[in-house]
Amino acid sequence: MGSNWGMKTLICVCAALVASVAVQASGFLVYGPQRKAAGGRYYAYIGPYTGEKSKGIYVSRFDSKSGSLSSPELAAESTNPSFLAAHPNGRYIYAVNEVSRFEGQKSGYVSAFEIDRGSGKLTLLNKVSSRGTGPCHLVLDKSGKNILVANYGSGSVAVLPIKKDGQLGEAFTFIQHTGSSVNPKRQEGPHAHCLALSADNRFAFVADLGLDRIMIYRFDAQMSTLAPNDPPFVKVNPGAGPRHFLFHPNGRFAYVINEIQSTVTAFAYDAERGSLKELQTISTLPEGFSGQNSTAEIQVARSGKYLYGSNRGNDTIAVFSVDQRKGTLTPVERVSTQGKVPRNFNLDPTGSFLIAANQNSNSVVLFGIDRRSGRLRPTGHSIEVFSPVCIEFVPID
Repeated sequence: MGSNWGMKTLICVCAALVASVAVQASGFLVYGPQRKAAGGRYYAYIGPYTGEKSKGIYVSRFDSKSGSLSSPELAAESTNPSFLAAHPNGRYIYAVNEVSRFEGQKSGYVSAFEIDRGSGKLTLLNKVSSRGTGPCHLVLDKSGKNILVANYGSGSVAVLPIKKDGQLGEAFTFIQHTGSSVNPKRQEGPHAHCLALSADNRFAFVADLGLDRIMIYRFDAQMSTLAPNDPPFVKVNPGAGPRHFLFHPNGRFAYVINEIQSTVTAFAYDAERGSLKELQTISTLPEGFSGQNSTAEIQVARSGKYLYGSNRGNDTIAVFSVDQRKGTLTPVERVSTQGKVPRNFNLDPTGSFLIAANQNSNSVVLFGIDRRSGRLRPTGHSIEVFSPVCIEFVPID
């Protein structure tokens, strides 16, 4: 595994029996369309940071025909469920619990919930250690057999198998990143921030903010294992701070939003080798902006024609058009999220709306998407949720 790729890898493998389930993308930083509800109605699950006025995961009913969100209700109590991912079968939802201690150990954890299809309420199935501190992101693999989780605090990743009943098994694979980069305050060590999987489920990509690298692993869904790829990583600009990473729907391009330098980097993707080649790095901010800013979320329209990224400080969604042949980006507009610190946002499964979570103004705001231009228009509709961080959709059948 070698020291030349800036990490020390520890892989722990144990036996488990994992049932096969439906093969379909989960809809968050993975590829292909989300499953659409026949009636256009969805549960919109909102994961916040918890405190005096926020107790866990909240659920709102979203109507894609009218573009409305119902008042949120507490779906389940949970501590800092800051990122969510739904199982493709619509029966389960999983949350990272962004804490530093779990069962007496230095670790966060991942919670598994069963969805009540009638009410949207959640029943806790179990909790499993994430094997590192401050877990901030998770993704289901394309087979639906595993969850991959990124631990921001300790800079590590783990693979957790999913059992037939939706519960999580203990980590099959654990990998600890090591190293640092040029920003002494933000990059003193590794900070794994996001995981994404290739469309063929063969490669896993980890955006590590602390290393200024996208780490690349070969992924085996049957064995729930990761192994260093060749090449094992791609670098971004020193001090950029890669945060969230995704693929273009055509599978030929990929993008990462860089938190510290407020940029997006576009890559060409070699699907055979699992390798990335930088094409362009472009600012998310308007010319002349001099305030403090950091970026957070990135999404691509299901048409592949437009890319969106959130600015925290400038408090906007940056909209870019995508050159379908080259993969490069051109700025279209920046639209106020009508709140403060837009952490996460999501595109609804129909591709007609963008829903932004304004963490510091306790609001979730709905925008319509013009499919011809990619531009956003405020609908005038919002709901109140304290410290919202993440939004995930599940069809109401």
